[in-house]
Amino acid sequence: MTITMTTTGKVRGADAGGIGVFKGIPFARSPFGPFRMAAPVPAEAWEGTRDATGFGPRPPQASVFAGMPTWSSADGLDCLTVNVWSPDSGGSGLPVMVWIYDGAYMTGSADLPEFDARLLAGEGVVVVSFNYRIGMEGFGQVDGAPPNRGLFDQVAALRWVQENIAAFGGDPGNVTLFGESAGAGSIACLMTMPSAAGLFRRAIAQSVPGLFLTPGLAARITEAVRKRLGGASPYESAPEDLITAASAVAAEEFTGAPERWGRLAFASIPFALVVDGEVLPSRPWLAVVRGAAGDIDLIVGFNKDEFNLFLASYDTTGSEMDGRLDAALAALAPPGAGAVYRAALPEASSRELYGRLMSDWLFRMPSALLADAHSGRTHAYELAWAPTLLGACHGLDVPLTFGTLDTPLASTMSGGAPEAETLSRQFRTAWTRFATTGDPGWPGYEPGTATTHVFDVEPSDVHDPEASSRALWSTTGITVIG
Repeated sequence: MTITMTTTGKVRGADAGGIGVFKGIPFARSPFGPFRMAAPVPAEAWEGTRDATGFGPRPPQASVFAGMPTWSSADGLDCLTVNVWSPDSGGSGLPVMVWIYDGAYMTGSADLPEFDARLLAGEGVVVVSFNYRIGMEGFGQVDGAPPNRGLFDQVAALRWVQENIAAFGGDPGNVTLFGESAGAGSIACLMTMPSAAGLFRRAIAQSVPGLFLTPGLAARITEAVRKRLGGASPYESAPEDLITAASAVAAEEFTGAPERWGRLAFASIPFALVVDGEVLPSRPWLAVVRGAAGDIDLIVGFNKDEFNLFLASYDTTGSEMDGRLDAALAALAPPGAGAVYRAALPEASSRELYGRLMSDWLFRMPSALLADAHSGRTHAYELAWAPTLLGACHGLDVPLTFGTLDTPLASTMSGGAPEAETLSRQFRTAWTRFATTGDPGWPGYEPGTATTHVFDVEPSDVHDPEASSRALWSTTGITVIG
């Protein structure tokens, strides 16, 4: 057992093979009761020594994957907690890596087995993870509540890191954020948010989604949820009821309804970051191209076959898929995209072209264009390793990053391929080296050459591996959905 003093009291962690592990430390008070739908309030101090050997409660969320436990308020509502893995909690000056989880802004928590950070911490860095509010609690547009409350939670957790990480052996002046999907979208925002300025030095954005909403569209989604609640206010509704209502809106109203929900219907998720003009002044790509985040070192990249993870559940074929592809090209893509995709993949089926288009729209091109826009030190990557029929699908990089290769999700995506350890070693070495020095081990990125590191069994550095897509999408950039 290891005891460490934080600003709110002593915590007792556990030793895991030489790594000090501290879990479930509050960084804010419970965002329920008097603080529901409010900005996070600093945690209260406690007397004595607090046990920090178990994760805190997960934030309210739907169960969307097989085997995922159903959330219940009976599990606890003190969900704003932080976790720390340290190779030397009695030392000082170690680089700090802070993980922000994924989950389409609607699911996710820091206690998932894929996020066990013992191997990463064993590389000589202090690793931090934390919970933040998601779904209606974190990102719903609610009258009288601050927008983007999940982002407020992230800023509060980063302030906790600044105030406390030295007690765990970390250097508060050398903090690197890393996150995938919704976590990477959050990082793109934190890079440009005034309230997050000075809280971190470097960032690793893995598969940045390009989904950003206007306040008007976000308010319409809230109204759809309210109708499912019989007109009740979100403040008055039990968290379980909000989860059920929001899930029903996504499943029953979004699917195949672009005439009502526009481009957001193609993503089939009801929540995303809201460009509200205050918490999030503008979409990150615009702020970055204007010079924001120039002092932040950045790694940004994507997986080659991002949408394959979702396409695997589609049973659409033939003319129905032709129609789906045509609708997506018309609603999502820049003019002339159909010809560009067909020229790049002349033998591809409509299903394959649809997967390529959706990969580009959702993740690949938002990531590539963020690299183009960033004026500071930038490194780009692409994961091309394709161990199964899913290819280099969305999320494959997460267990590779943590080295958690034996979890059910990791096994599904990697197929148990023995090369997984080789790929994981590449990621862990590059990420921790970057957190330590700012250099992941490959050349920097410039828009003119777009030098990109390709993660594969035999890694390589190539020039602009997705040139046709990048040239196409750079004509329109990333726009807010409204």
